Amino acid sequence: MSEQRLKQAESIAKVDIIITLLLIIVKGVIGVISHSRALIADAAYSASIVVGALADLMGSRVSKESTQEDQSYGSSKSEAITTIIVAVLILVVGVEIAISAVKTIIHGVTEAPHGIAVIAIVVSLLAKKIMFHYKYALGKKAANQAIMASAWEQRTAMYPSFIALVGVTAALIGQSLEMPSLYVFDTIASFFIALLLFKLGYKMVLESIYSSVDRKIHPEDAIELMSTVQRIKGVINVDELRAREHGHYVLVDVKISVNPKISVHEGHDIARLVKQQLMKRFIHVSDVFIHVNPYDPGYPYKNNVDPDQDESASLLH
Repeated sequence: MSEQRLKQAESIAKVDIIITLLLIIVKGVIGVISHSRALIADAAYSASIVVGALADLMGSRVSKESTQEDQSYGSSKSEAITTIIVAVLILVVGVEIAISAVKTIIHGVTEAPHGIAVIAIVVSLLAKKIMFHYKYALGKKAANQAIMASAWEQRTAMYPSFIALVGVTAALIGQSLEMPSLYVFDTIASFFIALLLFKLGYKMVLESIYSSVDRKIHPEDAIELMSTVQRIKGVINVDELRAREHGHYVLVDVKISVNPKISVHEGHDIARLVKQQLMKRFIHVSDVFIHVNPYDPGYPYKNNVDPDQDESASLLH
């Protein structure tokens, strides 16, 4: 993605992480005080989301600071390894919560959580809902797919809180009706949240494997990319264009021919324009690597090498 979209997505991610960290502290502390296993499990799920977001943010910074070659081949592998490590930790936490829940259910639950647990869950749901609408509206306005995807992830992160709310509420109803058999719903809710942690860890493993494998894009998509490059002023010919999917984004490697009589600086400006146009028009293109070659002077030039000519001039074949 472009530098501007990347910075915008990183800024939103930082705000999201700070808010989620505050919610984790609130839910964790109140979960312990109120003796609610469901609320503690919900806090653990939120913590897993934050750890994953921090890993993505760090990987994004490393990629931005790396050279182009490192971005294409080296840093993506290290990001995949980091994601797998985080996923394994999430799976371990899920196992611990699930085992603890099963043991508690077997031995019996003797008390319901305190009512303050419901307040913490409702506050968490409201905060997540506000963040979802804010990020979705911002992403839609800026046409930033990364922010919009993050917004939908925010909405998915509300599911554990809904489960915790149902479990705690059922246990409190049991306390009000003097039905101790309903106390177990708080623990049952923590078990289902543990299953969501399993799903989250498994999804992260699959995505890390998916993002670390490069695949060629469809020929029709490559033709559209090439057509865009050919129409850019100063490009006489597109010698070669290779594009490959890298996770959710596309990396483009293109060789262009320019007027051999222009300066190196002018050639660099043409290359920069090619990169800007591709990343502006195709929002899924994350980076463009350009090789500039001198065009064979024995052939007629595209008339757009002359800065006085119309920018929409066509390619001579």
